[in-house]
Amino acid sequence: VIVHDVNELTEKLFPIVEAMQKHFSAGSGTYYSDSIFFLSVAMHHIMPKEITQIIQVDLDLKYKTNIRDLFDEFDNFPEGAVIGIAREMQPVYRHTFWQYRRENPQTKVGEPPPDGLPGFNSGVLLLNLEAMRQSKLYNQLLEPTMVQKLTEKYHFKGHLGDQDFFTMVGMEHPELFHVLDCTWNRQLCTWWKDHGYSDVFDQYFQCEGEVKIYHGNCNTPIPED
Repeated sequence: VIVHDVNELTEKLFPIVEAMQKHFSAGSGTYYSDSIFFLSVAMHHIMPKEITQIIQVDLDLKYKTNIRDLFDEFDNFPEGAVIGIAREMQPVYRHTFWQYRRENPQTKVGEPPPDGLPGFNSGVLLLNLEAMRQSKLYNQLLEPTMVQKLTEKYHFKGHLGDQDFFTMVGMEHPELFHVLDCTWNRQLCTWWKDHGYSDVFDQYFQCEGEVKIYHGNCNTPIPED
């Protein structure tokens, strides 16, 4: 077990992710505005070179299978992919991309699976650090000018840190991501069902198959065995 000093990490992170924070944070001094919530985005710059793959997970998870099986998902990455991540299971990005969707009525952005692009949930992340280091495209997307360009194109203003960055990049460059099955990040939050999206909510929320990891996001209780 290696313990990392949060202050040291944040110090390294800040110059890399500073430009992102104004686009993907809830505001100055709030929970997600802290640089540490962008750790996954720049993990390949922070971790020692000998670490080539890493799994990053939220704390509000319950495992129903051996986490080793999740690590095997690295073997399924298509060429060019640098991150493994599951889709968001609420219409949060249908909401966030409202202006882009209105201007582009035929878009798949914010639409539910299997054919739409609902965005990503960063509760379970597979980071292929070596691929992230080698990917010219991915590293270009971290540059402030590219972040600005994409946020302007999609009229994007988020508040969920790394998850927002991955979602926006995924709309533009889906080839950078290996999409994990929903059973690896079975999100339980239903907040958006009661906040204007009850008519389409189930299209996002459904998940077939035996759950491997439950994610009790937005403080949702996780089912007992």
